[in-house]
Amino acid sequence: MFSFKEVRYKNILDIKNLTIKKHKVTCLVGQSGSGKTTLLRLLNKLISYDSGEIFYNDQPLSGINSLELRRDIVMLPQSPAIFSGSIKDNLLIGLKFSEQPLPSDNELYEVLKLVKLHKELNQDAEKLSGGEKQRVALGRVILMKPEVLLLDEPSSALDEETEHMIIEALVNYTKENNKTLIMVTHSKKVASEFSDEIIEIKEGMVINEEGV
Repeated sequence: MFSFKEVRYKNILDIKNLTIKKHKVTCLVGQSGSGKTTLLRLLNKLISYDSGEIFYNDQPLSGINSLELRRDIVMLPQSPAIFSGSIKDNLLIGLKFSEQPLPSDNELYEVLKLVKLHKELNQDAEKLSGGEKQRVALGRVILMKPEVLLLDEPSSALDEETEHMIIEALVNYTKENNKTLIMVTHSKKVASEFSDEIIEIKEGMVINEEGV
């Protein structure tokens, strides 16, 4: 799905060769500042590499329209935006931006169930806790039905028990719907339990790439 050839970005990343497989759960691990989030941001052109090439489904990323690419590849940052308004408003805003059809309330409740958030759609999103806001943002990404989900520490605001439930639900969703999940995680436990592939990055370079 993704392949890197001699990719450099500033003094942050230097990746000679790397392949990220389609319809797999891939975890990026490594110390803070190693370049994991930067790698994720390159995949949907939030930033552009300085040299080399990244290919997406055998097409050079540099030649793909950025807006079209981001319909296919959606990223959830570590501190996602929550907009003023209700939970429903926040769930739908990504679909409205990308001019996609809007789902029914029943479908919205199904997504809330998936991300383990037991709230009413009309509740004020800004009054939610940090972990609850993170789950609303995760629901927003899932509703956009991208081919690739890029998640940067998706459970960083959650306790360990909730983290396990959310990651498990996400992984099941990915596999049941033939999606691709690429996730930065601080937890080697999460990576070893849930991923098909683990990519370890140190000082901007891939030092280990293994199937689980």
